[in-house]
Amino acid sequence: MSRRPPLIFIFTVTLTGILNNTLISPAIPDILEEFETPSSRAGALVAAGSVAGIVVAPLVGILADRFGRRIVLSSCLAIFGLFGGLAALAPSFGILIGARLLQGVGSAGLVNLAVVLIGDHWSGSERTRLVGRNAAVLTTGLAALPLLSGWVTESFGWRVTFGIYTVALLTAAVAWIVLDGRRPDHPPSVREQISGVGAVVRQPAVITLLTAGFLVFVMIFGLFLTVFPVHLAEQFGMRAGARGVMIAIPAIGSTLMAFNLGRIRGRITTKGVMVLSAGGFVVAFTTIGVAGAVAVVVVGAILYGAAEGAVIPSLQDEAMEASPDEHRGAVVAVWVSAARAGQTAGPLIAGVGLAFWSTGTVFLVGSSVAVVVLVLGLLGPLRGIPMKAPAAV
Repeated sequence: MSRRPPLIFIFTVTLTGILNNTLISPAIPDILEEFETPSSRAGALVAAGSVAGIVVAPLVGILADRFGRRIVLSSCLAIFGLFGGLAALAPSFGILIGARLLQGVGSAGLVNLAVVLIGDHWSGSERTRLVGRNAAVLTTGLAALPLLSGWVTESFGWRVTFGIYTVALLTAAVAWIVLDGRRPDHPPSVREQISGVGAVVRQPAVITLLTAGFLVFVMIFGLFLTVFPVHLAEQFGMRAGARGVMIAIPAIGSTLMAFNLGRIRGRITTKGVMVLSAGGFVVAFTTIGVAGAVAVVVVGAILYGAAEGAVIPSLQDEAMEASPDEHRGAVVAVWVSAARAGQTAGPLIAGVGLAFWSTGTVFLVGSSVAVVVLVLGLLGPLRGIPMKAPAAV
């Protein structure tokens, strides 16, 4: 087995990966205003950072299984940092979209490869615990990074905020140092590799995981990261700094859930987690959509965060459970590809909704997606027994 990378490095890769959309979300209204672009284009701005991942994420997984984690992860980080920094210099909305598209090529391999590194070096309940810890780091980042983005955007402008993306160049250098260059001794042919991955992802349980991941990310990126900041600006007159605070609030619930994933999964099945989380999404989005006071929006945002923090790492862990060692990178990447499709479709659908309806109505209509996830959780062929609970830590 290759040497085990430090957990702090894995968590750093996760945080770098979520910079793609957490930094941009509080700045969306400011960017649209500078380029004199209507709010209906907000969806395209967010989706541009994710669309490449639909195709690139599975390719990244296959390459990582074939050539090793170090060279693939380092390359993804370098691409992400380079084009993220160039986006800060964009002279037009169209060029900004183009830079984010290329930035998305790099981001396609970040969060998923961080999870794969955990799967490479830990197993069983310990793996589940660390997937939860990684998700807790992610959700803490979802809290801190919008706060940072909102403050920097309000104080110095969104272009300075985008300069933060270049931190990925430093992370790329660290990746080259802490990961070894081990490759499989006798890798299968590309055809055999693709065939093996296909056999795994055609399993009914894996299809359920892919569908659920797609729908959950439609809601996260469509309703929360695209509609929510516009809703706060239009309905409550909030500026970028205040929007950053509100976007960070769900991390209270999501971090609590993700940090205790091992204990939760020792008592509740994946099926149960999906059903409860989907119900939480329905109530949360409905509450946000009809709320006339900021305090009520806060309650809805915390509930949304709890649902997100429970369901995403549970789906990731199930995907790894279904993956043989030689295909882990590719199978997890296929799940990420489905999530990227949701990240792309969600903002675009939300943009269409914003062109015809108020933000509150978009939240109400969008909550129907959570109903579909609830039905999928009830009827889908996921594990019906809880995992063996990990030891307390």
